[in-house]
Amino acid sequence: MAKRAAPLPTPKVQARPMKRRNSPAQKEADLRVVLVTAPEKDAERIARILLEERMIACANLLPGVISLFWWEGKINREGETLMLLKTPRSKISILLKRVKELHGYAVPEFLALPIREANPDYLKWAENATR
Repeated sequence: MAKRAAPLPTPKVQARPMKRRNSPAQKEADLRVVLVTAPEKDAERIARILLEERMIACANLLPGVISLFWWEGKINREGETLMLLKTPRSKISILLKRVKELHGYAVPEFLALPIREANPDYLKWAENATR
């Protein structure tokens, strides 16, 4: 019969808070990245309309995403395109309304993420592109 190994001692390490860098880029940018999934056949149409309406500065379309999710009491599996939409924080509410109008889903995914650091030139370009 094999001997059971003695438990390893627990290290006496105290967690220390991380020091924050005091760089100017640490300030949260006004830009948001919005995640929206859509059927592959609809994603480019939605993105193009949002661009034409200057609701977004840019859309990256990532086709081939497999989404697993609960819907109407069962787990579903769908092939989708993930859209990464870049827009100013000031346009989030109206962008959500417009995505709901254009989207075929009853409850479309819409997650707006803040930007902690970014290329200042890109931020300026995005701001100008959505005017």
